[in-house]
Amino acid sequence: MNKYDYLIIGQGLAGSLLAWELLQRGCKIMVIDNGLESASQIAAGLINPVTGMRLVKSAEVEHLLPSAMRCYEQLSQLFKQDFYIEKPMLRLLNNELLLTNAHKRLADPAYKDYVKAIIATDAYPYLEQQHTGYLQTRLLLSTLKQYFIELGCYRQSILNYEDIRLLPLLSWQDISFKKIIFCEGHHASQNPWYSWLPFQLVKGEILSLQHQSQLPDVIYNFGEWLIPLDKQHLRLGASFDREQLNNEPTLKAKNTLLQSLQNSGIDLSELFVTDHQANIRPCTLDKQPFIGEHPQLPQLAIFNGFGAKGSLQIPKFCQLFADALQNQSPYPSSIRRYYATHFTH
Repeated sequence: MNKYDYLIIGQGLAGSLLAWELLQRGCKIMVIDNGLESASQIAAGLINPVTGMRLVKSAEVEHLLPSAMRCYEQLSQLFKQDFYIEKPMLRLLNNELLLTNAHKRLADPAYKDYVKAIIATDAYPYLEQQHTGYLQTRLLLSTLKQYFIELGCYRQSILNYEDIRLLPLLSWQDISFKKIIFCEGHHASQNPWYSWLPFQLVKGEILSLQHQSQLPDVIYNFGEWLIPLDKQHLRLGASFDREQLNNEPTLKAKNTLLQSLQNSGIDLSELFVTDHQANIRPCTLDKQPFIGEHPQLPQLAIFNGFGAKGSLQIPKFCQLFADALQNQSPYPSSIRRYYATHFTH
């Protein structure tokens, strides 16, 4: 039987970047994936340090953002590809609460790196934000998949949980492992070892658009986001649906997104939809990821639940998780916070 350190199940952004981190540390890994389109592949990959109606900084952004930038730059240098595209963001201030909060953030020294100015227009003003951009997730994942294949550490396979053997050795097919790490996105809600975790899955739909307008090279945020890919192509998203948890695009979400764009006041001519995609985000009850060993089976671990902030959070959490795996340091965002509800000690 072939012996490996870690089996990583799932080649979305979490599984791919964790595999990359462990490979850099000299670990012997195997990645398995079903080869189907994942939420990571259609995701916008948006990085936006200041979010919401209150325009507040993402938790730990001062640590998360530099780690993410270093990670994506290292990958870009190795593969000679631009994976992360930095662009300023214009946040539409279309109500008094947003405008008031924008002025507060501009006056707050803690926000000076992230907000720049309020820009007046004939309609609503915008808040110009900095250190924003998007990760080309589909390009990055396909590049890393090819890299793993060339290293001989990737297999395309539909996982049957029954094929995982816990005794006498932790194994799957012809390989044994020290630990199996589940990075399987929303599928973890059906995982026999981790379905007790409080996932709050969310279906998201995204439109690809083509237009003939002259737009500034910025990301727009008006409740939804609008990302320019080039002078004629845009991505618009994303819807949130907690009820219809499937990957089927819907006319309702399409119309809602297009109506939101129309209400934004952004002037687009000869606009038409070229693609419409849907998938399920692995969001969590407390908006924090699920990381750590199973309380009764420490040879099994999970690294999942990053939701809409994966592009920002995953690189740093990969480093912290790898530290925990190798040095027995505490797990970041440990699933221990939910043990007491489901397990007795």
